[in-house]
Amino acid sequence: MAMWQWEGTSAEGDFRRGEVDAANKAEARTKLKQQGVNIIKLKRKQLELDLTIPGLGGGVPTKNMVIFTRQMATMIDAGLPLVQALDLVGNSEPHPQLKKTILGVKASVEGGSSFSDALKRYPKVFEELYVNLVQAGEMGGILDTIMNRLAEYIEKAAETQKKIKGAMKYPLTVLTVSLAITVGLLWKVVPSFASTFQSMGAKLPGITQAVVDISDGFLAKAPFLGAGLVALGVAYKLAMKTKQGPYIRDWLLFHGPIIGNVVQKGAVAKFTRTLGTLVAAGVPIIEALAIVGKTSGNLVVERGVDYTRNKIMEGRNVTGPLMETQIFPVMVVQMIAVGEATGAMDVMLGKIADFYDSEVDEAIDGMTSMMEPLIMLVLGGIVGTIMIALYAPIFTMGDNIK
Repeated sequence: MAMWQWEGTSAEGDFRRGEVDAANKAEARTKLKQQGVNIIKLKRKQLELDLTIPGLGGGVPTKNMVIFTRQMATMIDAGLPLVQALDLVGNSEPHPQLKKTILGVKASVEGGSSFSDALKRYPKVFEELYVNLVQAGEMGGILDTIMNRLAEYIEKAAETQKKIKGAMKYPLTVLTVSLAITVGLLWKVVPSFASTFQSMGAKLPGITQAVVDISDGFLAKAPFLGAGLVALGVAYKLAMKTKQGPYIRDWLLFHGPIIGNVVQKGAVAKFTRTLGTLVAAGVPIIEALAIVGKTSGNLVVERGVDYTRNKIMEGRNVTGPLMETQIFPVMVVQMIAVGEATGAMDVMLGKIADFYDSEVDEAIDGMTSMMEPLIMLVLGGIVGTIMIALYAPIFTMGDNIK
């Protein structure tokens, strides 16, 4: 299928323009005539080059996505036609990429596509979860309700993700600063003191001599250390392109000390909230689990969800395979079992998600309170040892003068 851009008038004589999917020009004309369009101009849409550089833009901020979703829900609930709602929201959208996307969706809907099919054409903006929920809303005639649920889901999921990222940034930032201070001392400060001591002919204490030797070794091997760090970075990138590399990384994050507790609880919160939102929208459990796995953000969780999905397709219930994965806490699985037995799984999943959102906060606070003294102890120990080593000869020389 190709995209065809058209201009024409409606049966009432109003000027319109848009896009339509068709294998050739003749098919495009037929589709437009069936829609009551009197064609003025029809041409094949030219391919646009994607000049977005990975990691340097291209994403739409969460705030803009939430506002767009809520505005659409309000306008649909008020009875505005979908095309008109997209036109109003798109033309008032400040974010350039999202504005272009919304107007593109509007053109596709004008061309005869459903809302969900139009969203599928922009996977970088609307992920599979979003598209599937919109599709469920269209099929059930509850698109305004689904859009409101989507906005709430995006807000809560983004808040949880932000907390986890913030928790991981803190120790990395402190460790980076600690490393920078240590390198600065070994590179500039220690050699300066060492040359002064040598010019004075002073005999250095053992601790000072050890620090000077470390500094000399660091300066002599600095190029090799730099090359080693670059090699590690390249090796990491290559490992992330393999099949097992990303899984090993996610496994270490999931089961690692200190940070693992935060990652696990965040994963439970996202899994239950996403699955609960899909089930509440009427998406079948098999399809819902497929979407949940792909949007989990962690390959350990994704493989566990895929295992559960395969077992359900074999005729088993949800909770048995979930328990076998040993990924989710027993309490979570038991609560899902109660929801499954009572037919209120979506409600139970929502309660679990709310509970684990607060658990993530507590886990982050606990991790921070545990790491702060540990990091300060390590940093203070390194800097303190170097400073004592540098000033020890001064005190020795003072004793000798006496």
